[in-house]
Parts: sequence; C-alpha cells; structure tokens
Amino acid sequence: MASIIEGYNYDIFISYRQKDNKGDRWVSEFVDSLKTELESTFKEEISVYFDINPHDGLLETHDVNASLKEKLKCLVFIPIISRTYCDPKSFAWEHEFKAFVEQASQDQFGLKIKLPNGNVASRVLPVKIYDLDSSDIKQCESVLGGVLRGIEFIYKSAGVNRPLTPSDNPDKNLYKTFYRDQINKIANAIKEIIWGLRKEPLEPISEKKEAISIEDKPLIKDKSIIVLPFENISSDPEQEYFSDGLTEEIITDLSHIHKLLVISRSSAMTFKGTKKTIPEIAQAVNVRYVLEGSVRKAGNNLRITAQLIDALTDTHLWAEKFSGTMDDVFEIQEKVSKAIVDGLKLQITPEETRKITERPITNLKAYEYYLRAMYALDKATENSINEALRNLELALQIVGENVVLYYEIGYAYWWLANIGITIQENLNKCKDYAQKALEIDPLSTRARALFWFAGINYQNNQQLHETHVQLKEVLKQDPNDSLALLGLLFIYIWAGQISEAVLLYRRYAECEPLSFWTFVTPFFLNLANGQYERALEEYERGLEALSNPQNLLFIYAWALAWAGRTDEAVAKADRSAKDAPDSVQAKLALIIKYGIQRNVVNARAELKGEFFKWCYGECTWSYFVAASFALANAIEDAIEWLEHAVDLGWINYPLLAEKDPFLENIRGEERFKKLMERVKHEWENFEVL
Repeated sequence: MASIIEGYNYDIFISYRQKDNKGDRWVSEFVDSLKTELESTFKEEISVYFDINPHDGLLETHDVNASLKEKLKCLVFIPIISRTYCDPKSFAWEHEFKAFVEQASQDQFGLKIKLPNGNVASRVLPVKIYDLDSSDIKQCESVLGGVLRGIEFIYKSAGVNRPLTPSDNPDKNLYKTFYRDQINKIANAIKEIIWGLRKEPLEPISEKKEAISIEDKPLIKDKSIIVLPFENISSDPEQEYFSDGLTEEIITDLSHIHKLLVISRSSAMTFKGTKKTIPEIAQAVNVRYVLEGSVRKAGNNLRITAQLIDALTDTHLWAEKFSGTMDDVFEIQEKVSKAIVDGLKLQITPEETRKITERPITNLKAYEYYLRAMYALDKATENSINEALRNLELALQIVGENVVLYYEIGYAYWWLANIGITIQENLNKCKDYAQKALEIDPLSTRARALFWFAGINYQNNQQLHETHVQLKEVLKQDPNDSLALLGLLFIYIWAGQISEAVLLYRRYAECEPLSFWTFVTPFFLNLANGQYERALEEYERGLEALSNPQNLLFIYAWALAWAGRTDEAVAKADRSAKDAPDSVQAKLALIIKYGIQRNVVNARAELKGEFFKWCYGECTWSYFVAASFALANAIEDAIEWLEHAVDLGWINYPLLAEKDPFLENIRGEERFKKLMERVKHEWENFEVL
C-alpha cells in the first residue's frame, strides 16, 4: 500500500520489540486503536506498516533484507520506547530506529520539518510506555540528535511503572492520562507532520536551540572512514613528507565519493604517532571504518602496506601490500583507493571513478615539491608557510599553469593572512590565485570555495550577499566542502540566523571533527546568540583540544565582560597583552579592557595603523569595537562603528536590538533606532539555505 505522498511506501512505520507485545499484546491493541482514530482524522486512507511477528534478538542472528529498507521509506516513524527497546544490540534499534533516522535525514524533507504553525517537529514520533533510566534516555537522544520527546502511555502509581491500558482509571494514575486521549494526540500529531510534509520539500532543518555544544555528536554513518597518517618506516626520517603526502592523496581520492563520509586531513593528522586503539580513534571522530598503513621508500623503490578495519567489531576487512617504484606511485595510490571502495562495497559513479584516477600533477619532481609544500604548510607558521610557497613555485616552474598548485598557493596566502601577516595584501593574493585556478578549471569547487571564503573579509553588504549565494552553489556540488561550510556558517552567525548556523556547524563537524574551528565555533555561536555563560562553558570545554588556547584569550575576555564578570575580563585582557603585546589579539583584548574602564582616550589611541585597518575591514571586529565604545558610553564612536559593522554584514538583529547588554547605553539614540529599522528589514529578508 502506497503513501499519500508520492515516492514513499508507507505513511507510518511502527517499530517495537517483540517482548513488549507478549502477554496482553499491548502493541497490537495500540495499533488497532490508532488505525481506528486515523480513519476519523484523515479523509484519505493512511497506510500503516506493522509487522505482527517482527525480528528480535541480537544483530548477528539476522540479515537485513531489501524489503525492510523499502518499508522504511515512510513519512512518520513511531518507535514504541520501552526498557527493552533501548538496546543497541536489538534488531529494532539498529535496523529500524537508527536506520530510519539516517535515511530520513538525507531524503527530500529531512528528519525535522516545519509545521503549518511555524513550529519544528521530528518525523520520529516516540510512544513511551515506561519511565526510562537516564542512560536509556541519553541513548535515544544520541540517535535523535536532540531531546527525547513523545506521547506517553505510562501508568504510574506507588511501586508501579507499566504501559497504560484502555481500562485504566485515570484518577488512580499519577499522570492522570486517558488512554483514548493519548491515542487522539498521536493521530493529531501525525496529521500536523503530514500537513507540514505536503508543502514543498525543504532543505533539512535543525531544531531551534538556545545553545550548541561541541559534545553534540551526529549518528555514526555506516559508510564513514578515517585514513590515519601512514607511518614512515624508511631509514630516512626526512621521507616523512612523502608518507604524509600519500595520506592526503588517498583522503582526496575518497572525498570524491558522495556516499562516503571521509574525515578531513587536518583531523586525521592529529592521530599521527598516537597510542590510541582503533576503536578509540573511530569513536573520537564518529566513523565506522579506519584505514592504517606504512610506507617504505628506499631510493626509487616503494612499498606500501595498508589495512582496512571495521572499528565496530575491531576486525580486519583486508590487508594488502603494494610494491613498485616511484614511477608507479600514482598507480599505487589508485589501487589503494579502489581497494577501499571494494572493501566497503561502494557503488560509485563514472564521474567519481574519473576523479579518483585523475592526477593533476604527473611530473614526479614537481609532485615531490608539492608534497614537501603540503608538509610545510601543515605546520602553519610564517616560516613554514613561506617554505611551502617556495616549493609550490618550484613545482609551478616545472609544470606551468596548474589548478592544484594555484589553489595551494592561494591557500598558503590565506594562512599568512589568517595568522595576521599583512592581512589585506595576502587575502588579495589568495583571491588572485584562486581566480587563476578557476580560469583553468571553472568547475573546481575547492577553488571557488577558497575565492569566496577569502572574500568574506573586507567587503560590503552587496559583496557579502554575492559570497553567500556563491558558497551555497559550491555546497550544491560538494556538500562536504569544509571551506564553503565554514564561510556560510559565519555569514549566518553575522546575520543572526543561529538555527541555520547550527545546521551548517553539524555538517562541518562531521568531516572536520578535530579541527580548530570545530572546537571554537560553539563558543562563537553561543556568543552571537547572547548565551554568554554557555559560551564560556564551551571555551572551557574546548581548551584541551586547542593547540594554542592563548590565542583566544582576547575573545574569552570579551565573553567574560558580556557575562558581567568584568574583573576576570580585565585580568584575561592583561594576560593576553602580556603574552603577545604586538598581536591583533592583544590589542582587541585591550579594547574591551578600556571599554570596561571607560577609558575612551586609550581605546581611540589603540585603534590606529594596521590594527585599525584590520578592525575596520571585518564586521565581527567592527561590531566588537562598537560594543566596547558603547560600554564606555562613547555614543558617537559606538554608533559609527556599529553602522560600519552593519555595512559589512553584521545584521544580527536579535543580538543588537535586545540581547547585547553593552548596547544599552545607545539603544535610546535616534541614530541607533533608525539603524535597527534597517537591520531588522535585512535580517527578516535574509535568504537562508
């Protein structure tokens, strides 16, 4: 029987443990009652899938056939949540509950949808028949990615915790619930969800939350992998660049496969030399499969070993050795990537196959320069980035115009700007080289993302709008492009679209689970949402994962001040200024210190030269400076800087109009009120994903 929406096989799928339908056959009676209620709720006939004799028991005793996967193509999934249902080893949990969440998250509607009244609802509608232990609740919430809500059928009195039945007297039930009313609530909830689905399909949306945490993790995808840094077992430690380069090339090959989640190189490299076990690594990055291997390079001879491991069972799927010479290096890389595809039983498209076999740099000497450049760039210091640029230029002299070399040169200039080296000049160089890459290959999503990502700084509202549009186009072609995700994420933060920013953050964190930005973005998200204490919690939570948390002392000082902890803020600002007195971070810390102290003269004196250009050229820092001047009661300075921040794209209306306590001193000003009219209009008309 088909669904009332084309493309789906059932309207409702009811999932349960067989144990919960023995004895009084509670689930069967519930299904019969619900079907009767649906007949009086919908004009059309609603199809319900309910297997009266479901699979039960442990996973290893059952196969999942194709027919079940087809039946899971439904609009609403109703799990009967009991004490026995919350069992990761059960068939219903693994192959129905988790499988539906993953499948619905990727279909045309997404797991969570907007209802006609504007609220957000999940397509998973839990029916709870017992009060659960906290561990079971957390287990459910880890799958759902949010709070476990649902409609309760629980009879509770002294010493009693069991499913509610039609004959129970509600007056004697601690919860005072009528069985008939709860059935009606289920039917009405289904009706609202289906009404929401009958609208035009939307991009999957996230549930609106007050805060976001780095502790939030998505469901582990079955087709997900991390490629660990290949170990250099050559006698020459200087060959380290080659083993690291091989790791990156395999990651790049696998990243072309849309159905496979591949952990980024930056996150994978954090496990170089680790003593963690394979299951521990997989858990840390939320993947199922791990590839590890080694490289022996002696003169022109090359031997690579690799093994693919299923981290859930800690078993080897395959282990192989690949031998040859440096002349065979590209062929060997291709063999390793194809072996992984075969091992994971992935069906790949001809276009994905073409990209895996494509080698943009075929000259071995140029390729060696390229690998040395990537090895240096990974260290991200001024000297190492300049060393990378020298090697990339040497490679360019050999092969001439090359899309990969132009992209990496542009990326190196972006890194120089990112660490505060002649920011404007290096960002311009970054865009120039990204443009050169695009002239060679207009379809290069990496180059497009870099071009527009670099353009987020130093632009006006119109350019920001164009950047927003272009980054969305990049994500349509490559949904996991980390630069595009990060760029859009911060545009949404600036625009006060926190719910959409959270959605992008989750997507970014999937492929970049251990990157710097994965750990600091929840801090910025909560800050931009006016959740200052929560932002401080996220800063503390991310400290252990950050290689140099001192670089963030300035922003920590700002958050402390916003939270009203001014003495602590001044202390952190002084510490930042002492650690690196000439850095832009230290100067920003001093700006908030002078705002707290109402020392307008010193604040104005600090804003000069390169530091002034840096603050004036980016909307985040322009907004921070405006807030500091407002705190110091320097009305004209505050409004001028705030107007400029808005010109650059800071249109976070909820924060500006209400949440930011620093702006209280200027909210009564006519110029501020007029500015807020403009901000509100732009905020309400901002087009999200």
